[in-house]
Amino acid sequence: MLHFRTIASDRRAWAIGLLLVVGVVTGGAFWHVRTAAAADTSADDANGVNILLGLADSAMHDGRLVAPQGSNAYEFYASVLQLEPHNEVALENLKKAFVPACNEVERLINPQDLDEAQRELSLLRDYDPTNYTLALLGGKLSAQRMLLTRQHEADAARIQAQQEAAGTQ
Repeated sequence: MLHFRTIASDRRAWAIGLLLVVGVVTGGAFWHVRTAAAADTSADDANGVNILLGLADSAMHDGRLVAPQGSNAYEFYASVLQLEPHNEVALENLKKAFVPACNEVERLINPQDLDEAQRELSLLRDYDPTNYTLALLGGKLSAQRMLLTRQHEADAARIQAQQEAAGTQ
């Protein structure tokens, strides 16, 4: 009987040992896969950031600060900041380009390309929503819209008056 207990104890010990080994190997494999996947993701993010920074630098060099839509420095740098919120290169270049970009928006407001000016102003507001210069540009844009609306109303009234005069003759 003593011999049977020893064999049963040995089998249990082997079974427990085997389960422990399987658990350690499985856990190690799981940890390795997760670590490798995280490394791949961070490498992909870094590669994506580098590509976006290259596109943004090209856009800056070409003078495409806030236009055309989808292919300008501000949108590329904003994409970099979505991947890496504290990316110093993107933050510094956005800061450098801010004043020239504001000047570009102001040039658009003057010749009455108001929809594009609004889009570009919104893009700059995403970067710095509390900037005083942007508030002034927003006021100027609103004033231009109001002047344009009044001009259209005056044109409509003139056309209506001409049609009424032509109808009475």
